[in-house]
Amino acid sequence: MNYRNLGNTDLKISEVSFGTWGIGGSWGKTDDKESLRALERAMEAGVNFFDTADVYGDGHSEQLLAKVTKGKEDQIHIATKFCRAADIFDPETYSEKTVRAFCENSLKRLERERIDLYQIHCPPLEIIKDGSVFEVLDKLQQEGKIRYYGVSVETVEEGLIAMQNPNVRALQVIFNIFRQKPIKELFPVAKEKGVGILARVPLASGLLTGKFTSDTKFEKSDHRNFNRDGQEFNVGETFAGLEFAKGVELSGKLSWIADGRESMTRAALKWILEHEAISCVIPGFKNVKQVEDNLGALDVPGFIAEELTRLQEFYVNEVHANIRGAY
Repeated sequence: MNYRNLGNTDLKISEVSFGTWGIGGSWGKTDDKESLRALERAMEAGVNFFDTADVYGDGHSEQLLAKVTKGKEDQIHIATKFCRAADIFDPETYSEKTVRAFCENSLKRLERERIDLYQIHCPPLEIIKDGSVFEVLDKLQQEGKIRYYGVSVETVEEGLIAMQNPNVRALQVIFNIFRQKPIKELFPVAKEKGVGILARVPLASGLLTGKFTSDTKFEKSDHRNFNRDGQEFNVGETFAGLEFAKGVELSGKLSWIADGRESMTRAALKWILEHEAISCVIPGFKNVKQVEDNLGALDVPGFIAEELTRLQEFYVNEVHANIRGAY
């Protein structure tokens, strides 16, 4: 395993880490025993950072992390998120009373005294601009409830505004071969300010694994079914904002990235890790096999200059215009 600093904090985290939305819920059926085995496998491989949220299975993924990291609180770092368990547009959701309650509830589920990275979970732009919530997070940090805080954002603009607060130490952004906008507009500012970048939706909800066809069906409880066109939350969270059939078509045109890199999954994750601004990539998983496949990205060859140019031109010429929603 390779480790990178989370921005200019003192946290050194595994460059391949994991998100736990999939084992919490909204990705179809889950099996807690298999989820725990997968978490154990990740830690055996040197993974020391996991991202979760209070709404992933109504706190279930936090509880799973508590089980598997008991006694390892100093070695295994956890990032969790808040605000989406309430009305994200209501300023009261970001008041000290409410945020403190969110924090305490997460701490109880995680069975920890401190959260390593506490993130606002995709708040509206107006909340970020207002900035009052950061004062609340400053208090929680001073009290030792949280070690650092950051923001999970939907758009580059939100990220740039969030970084105007000097105590925002990390941004979680959608970044993958289909979503390259942060490279020029966000990453240079993050590097200058020492803000860590967590790359989320790195496989575009599975499109970049190359395993889907236009006939692929998803379970009713899977957000790739019920949020396919943004019916429940931001359309960019599902398939990176691409219409599914178009995403499958575009994925097919990228099959060449697997040449010499074992799989599209490993190649797509490797491409992300080759960006200096990235602190870690956080693919999801539901079983041991997926954990091992994602970890395989560490061992495959990188991309040569001509390939990087080809992928950048592919994004500009074929992908960019098809992404739905603000980003």
